[in-house]
Amino acid sequence: MIWTRYDSMTKFVYLASQSPRRRQLLEQLGVAYELLLADADEDAEALEVELPREAPLAYVQRVTQLKLDAALARRQRRGLPAAPVLCSDTTVALGRVILGKPLDGPDAVRILSALSGKTHRVLTAVALGTEQQRQQAVSISKVTFAPMSAAQIQAYVDSSEPMGKAGAYGVQGGAAAYINHISGSYSGIMGLPMFETNSLLHSFGLGR
Repeated sequence: MIWTRYDSMTKFVYLASQSPRRRQLLEQLGVAYELLLADADEDAEALEVELPREAPLAYVQRVTQLKLDAALARRQRRGLPAAPVLCSDTTVALGRVILGKPLDGPDAVRILSALSGKTHRVLTAVALGTEQQRQQAVSISKVTFAPMSAAQIQAYVDSSEPMGKAGAYGVQGGAAAYINHISGSYSGIMGLPMFETNSLLHSFGLGR
């Protein structure tokens, strides 16, 4: 378990995410946090299963609330001190089609081929809560990919960077070479929108 504390602060949050990018962004806000990761017997991936004909916005909001429910139950089960729990989920949508994490290399190629030369949305929902109170916010950004050749897509997939990422890419990594326009929140595309997260933290007496 990773613990990060700032001497100027006495309050902290639990971060229920294994994403190093979310840790980095939270640290930029100067917030002390403790990781609250899933137990080995928890099926975290099951929370991200889509419902039939579910719209991307409804999906990302629902999944984030499920993550918060699971994390709050986890904190209680472990008998940890009370503190707000921060959860987030990011989804990539091409129209109404949700493009989740690739299953394997060929699936990553399929997803990136669909994004090539097109504009898609990146929706990141953030939830902060306790057993008595919870707040949620959503950041929606647009990302435009330049046309990518089959060789370029395959080379990016071979880097292994697309695996484990919604939409099969990371905006902060090698995919940036093919992104020619962004409208919205860069940190939201990374996985934790700073403005929305800071606003939620303020509602709990934290943040900048």
